[in-house]
Amino acid sequence: MNNQSLSKKKNVLSKIVESPFLYLAPYFALFFLFKLGPIVSNFFVSLYELDIVGSGQFVGIKNYSRLVADKLFWIALKNTFYYLALVGPINVIGGFFIALLLNKPLRGRAIARAAVFMPYIIMVTVVGALWRWILEGNYGILNHYLQMILKIEPIYWLTSSSTAMLGVVMASVWWTIGYNTVIFLAGLQDVPRELMEAAEIDGAGSFRRLIHVIIPCLRSTTFFVVLTTIIYSLQVFGQVYTMTGGGPRYSTLVLVQHLYINGFRLFKLGYSSTISVVLFIVIFLISMGIFRVNKQTLS
Repeated sequence: MNNQSLSKKKNVLSKIVESPFLYLAPYFALFFLFKLGPIVSNFFVSLYELDIVGSGQFVGIKNYSRLVADKLFWIALKNTFYYLALVGPINVIGGFFIALLLNKPLRGRAIARAAVFMPYIIMVTVVGALWRWILEGNYGILNHYLQMILKIEPIYWLTSSSTAMLGVVMASVWWTIGYNTVIFLAGLQDVPRELMEAAEIDGAGSFRRLIHVIIPCLRSTTFFVVLTTIIYSLQVFGQVYTMTGGGPRYSTLVLVQHLYINGFRLFKLGYSSTISVVLFIVIFLISMGIFRVNKQTLS
């Protein structure tokens, strides 16, 4: 091998090593293997009548036609958006104001931050069992204090169709609001101190500094928090599964719970895949809408 060919090979090898795609390759490999691949595969499964054994029968869009006529699907879709409408604003706005409070130099701030975030590291099964005890109708601690302070009749939170979703929402907010708080806290550390000091020198009070300095500086953080809150809320499952199982009378049945029942109890794998495809499309469209609004706001 002559020196010229050896030099060419070294140059090619050097270009490969310096290429950014080489360093991104492990990420893309895992992304295609565990994310994109299952999504595409799931779409094809939704076109089959498939149970737990056998290769299934191709039925085209029959599963989608069944989905449109499925009353439980529409109930689950409505309940999922109802859950999002309750949890989303509380988690985003509540997380923001808790972060503002915990960003102040108060005594015991580190302990308070840990206390707010601590529920998020608890397993969802433990959260469900804990809140079933808290919300128990006859002996629950919440009813105990409500009766002692407000002198009201016991509320059967999880066994009444009018309050079951509220019980799930309370557990979810307690469990997840700490995550948004931590994200907002991280964003608050990036608010330029010079801007805050300049606004203060110009006579801006706390409210005006919040409106004209802090909130605009947290635009990217807020975008991320809103997006992840919506996605996680539309995928709610663990709290519902452990606290109510979708009842009573389907009042807490959500899309992922409906998917789980069809896929892992009734073994209608093709039909459950259809539900997941529709859920994916809903999340995708909402996410694209949020991206578009954020882009227009920035421009």
